[in-house]
Parts: sequence; structure tokens; C-alpha cells
Amino acid sequence: MTIQHLTTLTSPAGTSRKRRLLQGAGLLAASALMLTACGGGDGGAEGGSEGGEGTTAAAEGNTLERLQEEGTITVGIAGEVPYSYLEDGEPAGATVAMHEKIFADMGIENVEAELVEWNSLIPGLNAGRFDAVSAGMSILPDRCAQAAFSDPEIMYTTTLMVAEGNPLGLTDLDSVKEKVDSGERVNLAVLAGGIEAGYAESLGLDVQSVPDAQTGMDTVANGRADAFAMTAISLNTLAEENPDAGVETTDAFVQVIDGVEQIGAGGTVFRQDDTELVEAYNEALASVTESEETYLEVVGDYGFTAENLPPEDLTTEQLCAGELG
Repeated sequence: MTIQHLTTLTSPAGTSRKRRLLQGAGLLAASALMLTACGGGDGGAEGGSEGGEGTTAAAEGNTLERLQEEGTITVGIAGEVPYSYLEDGEPAGATVAMHEKIFADMGIENVEAELVEWNSLIPGLNAGRFDAVSAGMSILPDRCAQAAFSDPEIMYTTTLMVAEGNPLGLTDLDSVKEKVDSGERVNLAVLAGGIEAGYAESLGLDVQSVPDAQTGMDTVANGRADAFAMTAISLNTLAEENPDAGVETTDAFVQVIDGVEQIGAGGTVFRQDDTELVEAYNEALASVTESEETYLEVVGDYGFTAENLPPEDLTTEQLCAGELG
């Protein structure tokens, strides 16, 4: 299995982790504006349980002990390259690779995946369809109200996928808003439940929602949308793997809302009652994120760089609160 859904930040490679956090000050306050990693409605759209089964699934016993006894964990994925997807029927991607290592270190040797739509990830988790979400999902207050997140694992930025040649000259969501405000028609597509949907709403932009990255690319390629906004690493990878699609991506950018940079941070998602599982996971995760070397050994093959490594002093508590401590 592998992992996907990360995005490359635009700060210099030599920037320290602490400095990168300072550059992202406002990250948490901005999180409250986002609906949903790179990557699909917000925590509210994803939230809730299917048939109220989540509490029952979590209450049946200690999930960590059960998984260690069975030797297998099932994760929910959304099919987003390079975070988590199926390749020849097998799970692959950066987050999958991360989870194969981390769960093995926890005594859970086998990682299986269930492919679902982005908006079904948290509901499916709470309904007991799988034991964790492996999608690089951004840590946002609305989502934290419905599920438990690991420590931050991934930092990412945004890009626009546009028709080849970028006929409208778009660069970021601000450029979309400028054209719309001037009376020009711009059809913008976003991943349903994705962070970019929250950005667009905050800017007052009308959007069309798509269920996954492939559909977003097809929408632009077929002329049904002028731009598709999503995490940069995902759209860059998609464009590179589809050179004949007639699309290209803009430079990665950090969207600014009300003067605040919207820098995304993602993690693994668990049910709120699975506290022992979350604690054990975070302990094992620390051996991956302790340095650039250990981090890139796991996710470097999927296009992630040192800029995707979260700062040491960025916490899930801060992100869930929607403000920096």
C-alpha cells in the first residue's frame, strides 16, 4: 500500500521547520474558513455517522488491541494521487506507505484499503466500515468535532488546473475573483468537501463540485470548467501522468483570506473513542517525522519534499481550535 494527498510549499528548501511555522502564522485561524488535502465538502459534509453505527463500532472494545490481534487494519482512501489510491487493485501512495510503516511498528502488519468518495470518508469511519482514514485529510475545526486526528503529517499548498495555454491567464483564486467581479464568467470546479471549496466560499465565488481529482481534470479538459482548484501535489502529478489531456497547472500558491495565509496541514483520521489507537499511532509517527531524512525515506518517492514536513511546534490541538497557541 502507499500514501497520497500532499502538496509542496513554496518556501525555500533551506527554511527551518520553526521558521516555516512562523511563515504560516494564521494557519489555524484560517482553518475555520476552510470546508475541508490536497487533495474532497468540509468536515460538516463529511461528518455524522451512517445509521449511527460509529459509536457502536468504537464501543465494542479496544480497537488497538483488536487490530494487533487480527494483524490487519482497513483504511478508507479517496483515490487521490499521490496520497492514497489503488494501483492494479492494491493500495498505493504516500499516506499508504506511511501507514504500512507506522502500523507495522505498532504490531499491525497488514494494511488493506476501501475506496470511497471523499465526502464518505468520515461517515464511513464512524459507521465502522474501516478503522482509519488514509488521505492526507486537512485538520479543520469542523472535522475535529466529528473525528480524531493524528499529529500533523503533511503540509500542502494549492494550484489551479487550467486548459493548456491558460487562456484566461488565471494564477490563483484571487485572479478568479477579480475576473468575476469585473463581469467576466469563470467556471471554477472544486473537490466536494475540499479545502478549496472553503476558500471559494469565503471569496464569494460560485463553484461546481466534483467527486474526485480525475473528474475535475476531465471537467477542465472538456471545457465544462475554466479552472479546477485542488492541492498542488495532486494536480501536478495528475497533469504529469496525463500529458495528452490538454491541461496544465499554475504555480503553487498559498491562498490568502482576509489577510491570513491559508496553509494546510493534514493527518490520519480515527474515531473519537479510539484514544489508545491514536496515542499509539502518534508515538510511531514521531519516528517518521523526526527529521527530513526519515520523512523522505517514506514519502519521497511520491513527490513529497522537506517542505511537506510539518513544523515541530505545530499541533493538532492548535489546528482543531482554529487558532495558533
